[in-house]
Amino acid sequence: MTSVVQSVLGPVAADKLGRTLTHEHLSLNYGDFYRAPPSVFKSEIERSLSLDNIGLIKQYPYASKENITFFGAEVDAAVLYDVNLFKLAGGGTIVENTTHGLKRQVKQMENISKNTGVNIIAGCGYYLDNTQSGSVRAMSEEDMFNSMVSEMTVGCADYPSVKCGVIGEVASDWPITDFEKRAIRATAQAQNYLRCPVTFHPGRNPEAPFEIMRLYLEAGGSVNRAIMSHLERTFVEKEQFLEFAKLGSFCQLDLFGTECSWYQLHTNFDMPSDAERIKIFSWFKGEGNIEQLLGSHDIHTRHRLVKFGGHGYAHLFANVVPKMIMRGFTQEEVDTITIENPRAWLTGERVK
Repeated sequence: MTSVVQSVLGPVAADKLGRTLTHEHLSLNYGDFYRAPPSVFKSEIERSLSLDNIGLIKQYPYASKENITFFGAEVDAAVLYDVNLFKLAGGGTIVENTTHGLKRQVKQMENISKNTGVNIIAGCGYYLDNTQSGSVRAMSEEDMFNSMVSEMTVGCADYPSVKCGVIGEVASDWPITDFEKRAIRATAQAQNYLRCPVTFHPGRNPEAPFEIMRLYLEAGGSVNRAIMSHLERTFVEKEQFLEFAKLGSFCQLDLFGTECSWYQLHTNFDMPSDAERIKIFSWFKGEGNIEQLLGSHDIHTRHRLVKFGGHGYAHLFANVVPKMIMRGFTQEEVDTITIENPRAWLTGERVK
């Protein structure tokens, strides 16, 4: 029998998922991550997004409150347009990683899937401590476990007619707070109980991914059903990537399309270019770890959508994959990263 994966429109046969983006957002509230603009550009950046200031906003995306307001009718229309472009570029499935703390919009996911034919898979679980209400922060591991299991098996708390298909992104800062440790352990317990896929957002410190995996594995989580996200803004050295790969989880580079010299959320970090991300992929390939690789964009601000002057959800398949082929990746290897690895993560089964 063919394995199935839970989408917002119901079960989907795993062999119908197609090319998959494993870390995206279609709607969220990122207002907690506002960063003040440089005074010299303040008046320009604080204006509404237009051709006049989009270049500045690409350099300082979190300095525009409009840019980080990634919801509402205008954004929904732009996201729908973008998901249609993703489908035209050969895309089949998007895993939507918005969790509690970021104001998930499950109905919007359902509407986009109905109107585009793209499979959308909803995530559950808990984002960073500092995005949560006091009542959520007070939750026990058992409370979190019960919530995640219910949203995976019964229906979403905020939209009961739809079930989630993954747990995540489960997010932590550095150092990891007590609330975030409880969320990681509860995720492991739910994963062990449901045998489901999970995905983690680490803090911006090279120790963070290792500590998350320690907590997760000690609490009973399965390593081959876990993704560690955002590795290209967390590690710098080749040895760090390859050492983490030894733990056995999926290793995700999910900021494709983000190429800026000044990374506002971690100002002393040099954000890599897409060409450098391909080079990191080649490091894994050289060590025989290509079956651990995943790629995505983590779109969560307006300026990254095509309608607002950005690259869009089609970017990885339309622009990055051709460059990967030019840099020595075979079509079979590309298919492994974009089709087979996502399917293996979602189902727990390898095709070969």
